[in-house]
Amino acid sequence: MLLRAPRQMTAPPIPAIAWRAIGPIAGVVVVALLALSPWYGYHRDELYFRLLGQSPAWGYFDQPPLTPLLARLSTGLFGDTIVGLRVVPALCAGALVLLGAAVARELGGRAGAQALAAAGLGTGMFPLVAGHTLLTQSADFVFWTACVLCALRALLRGDGRWWVAAGAVAGAATFNKHLIVLLITGLATGLLVTAGLAVKGPRVVFADRWFWSGVVLAAVIASPNLVYQVANGWPQLTMAAALSEPMNRIMFVPMLVALLSVGAFAIAVVGWLWLRRGPQTRALAIATLVTILLGFASGGRADYVAGSLIFAFAAGCVPVAAWMEGRAARRRTVWCGLLGGSLIGIAVALPLLPPPLLSVSPNEVPRESVGWPRFAAQVAGVYRALPPETVVITANYGEAGALDKYAPDVTVYSGHNELWYQGPPPRSARTAVFVGLPPERLRERFAQCAPAGAIDHGTGVANEEQGRPITVCSDPNTPWATAWPDYRHAD
Repeated sequence: MLLRAPRQMTAPPIPAIAWRAIGPIAGVVVVALLALSPWYGYHRDELYFRLLGQSPAWGYFDQPPLTPLLARLSTGLFGDTIVGLRVVPALCAGALVLLGAAVARELGGRAGAQALAAAGLGTGMFPLVAGHTLLTQSADFVFWTACVLCALRALLRGDGRWWVAAGAVAGAATFNKHLIVLLITGLATGLLVTAGLAVKGPRVVFADRWFWSGVVLAAVIASPNLVYQVANGWPQLTMAAALSEPMNRIMFVPMLVALLSVGAFAIAVVGWLWLRRGPQTRALAIATLVTILLGFASGGRADYVAGSLIFAFAAGCVPVAAWMEGRAARRRTVWCGLLGGSLIGIAVALPLLPPPLLSVSPNEVPRESVGWPRFAAQVAGVYRALPPETVVITANYGEAGALDKYAPDVTVYSGHNELWYQGPPPRSARTAVFVGLPPERLRERFAQCAPAGAIDHGTGVANEEQGRPITVCSDPNTPWATAWPDYRHAD
């Protein structure tokens, strides 16, 4: 009963949208995120996006242009404040709640299934992380889920025009992250496998001109990203290699389970098994599995393919809601299991923990969101006591972004990712304040180097910045233009 096949094209009309159930959930999520948005402070990625957004481009070394552009638009429309910057991610979280409910509805889920999907996504750990903080995943979850929804409608409704919509969404998604390629690869694999097994629906897909129109549209929309990659030596491959770490594989499955909650993961497993039983949805079940396996094999983090887990969870809400229909005990078990499992994730995802506990939190986002004003004041104090031609060189983009935000009079450079291209410092800069770089390496490059303290952001949180050395060096042994390649690093 629980795993009866999904609704097919010959099924009764799609259930009505349960606005009374899902609308308030989406609204509460958005309002709560906006209310909590000023707590702690900017995350280092937000400071970086704000900095990059000041110089809009078709692409950057480490990412496509959309998220920095969203930072630029947000601060322009809502003010250059942390609340203004976080309006977009909060709205993305609300949109994800609605899209998840729409997936459940498309699969035949009535109000109970839609509410279950909305509640699970609205309280899931990583949707809340990406809704509280402007990250590339904030919009990526929306793009990914919208693309899957369009493909689902094309398969279930037999209306090929939805492939054009899926292509448009996939093409647009490449301006935010290139990970949508994993979904496209998984979907293509699913359609090919099911077509080879003589499943009627997917086989018809390849004969549909709308399907190929969607493929062409996706390629056309995404083409500026391809041009940028070709013209700049495929920097995405360099970044992918830098981000691939053995620890990601070790933590992949535990993180995948924790992305929403343990209860939501169990529902996602049910959803995947249920999708696999339906001829029209089997291709998407295969796509979900393939994307997750590709994410693991590539050494990426589990959240890179969280869109597939979100889809499986939303799908699983349909058979689970049907299973608990009319059974109060079952309803209590499911809802308590889902929301009870979300409590820890909510506490970890949102700025609710006292700062001393952030040092042991499994979520690095709040840990790297504290202390930036004091960091900037400390570095700026050293800088302002030196000659006017002095520059600051930081070890990472978060430090550079913090100085740009809180000490705009400081002339700052960094060799980290895209910021390397904004250097080197001018020849006239004979003195530099280095933040976070090893002093022993600096002494090899300058006639004089002296310590100027260590970062103490005053929060008591053991994050990446606490204790970093500040070193003042003067009289470089080689010109900046010659030495600048040595400062470059990608991660």
